Amino acid sequence: MKNKSFEFSHALCRLPAVSVIDGLRADDHGDPDPVAFAAEHAAYITALREAGCVVDVLPAEEAFPDSVFIEDPALVLNGTAIVLRPGATSRLGEIASIRPVLVEKMNNVIDLVTDGFVDGGDILCTDDRVLLGLSARTNYQGAQDLRPIVENLGYTLEVLQTPPEILHFKTESSLLDAQTVLATPTLAASGAFKGLKIIKTAIGEEAAANAIRVNTHVFLSAGHPKTADILNDAGYSVRILNTSQAALIDGGLSCMSLRYNR
Repeated sequence: MKNKSFEFSHALCRLPAVSVIDGLRADDHGDPDPVAFAAEHAAYITALREAGCVVDVLPAEEAFPDSVFIEDPALVLNGTAIVLRPGATSRLGEIASIRPVLVEKMNNVIDLVTDGFVDGGDILCTDDRVLLGLSARTNYQGAQDLRPIVENLGYTLEVLQTPPEILHFKTESSLLDAQTVLATPTLAASGAFKGLKIIKTAIGEEAAANAIRVNTHVFLSAGHPKTADILNDAGYSVRILNTSQAALIDGGLSCMSLRYNR
């Protein structure tokens, strides 16, 4: 039986724009270097392909500095794309840009109609559950309007409260397999992962929590050797990728692709 939550045939990515230097960030640690970002992104695409995905790469969108984080404006469940409503005003224009591509690539496209907002970075999916963390970018109204769509696709929606110091739910959590998540000690203690096994990131390596499982590989950001050892010892096949440029504008591994099955 295929694990819908981490076995993928395809992925959709968007090249980083030069305007990525204007990307949103909670704390300013300097601007990303567009050339270095492009190199990291190219390595990420290569890793997706080597993990078994057919990767379609969309051109850069200079009008939208954060558009490289293609996961935020959409959610894909069972081959159906749900066009979301990002919580940052500067990103609302990404909806019109991504929707025609989703119509072309996916089995079906559903628009989330809401006065609220939902970011894909706040959504963690298992094979039958959609865990949605309320945050500065995802509110209760958006979550409730998403609920019937998710339930009609055969999933249970669980609305959770992300601790206020965490930008996105998936900033500090990721799926390792159908029954296991990787999470920071803070998020692990929040009670968000009932019924799931939790592997905690090493102390001081909280940024490692934004990993992604792609078929037989777990992609992990560079610079977290203790967490890499924990995952290797647990039997996972770890692939280390540099995400230093994405991290400067609050991005990571999960948000740079939409992964799905066709």
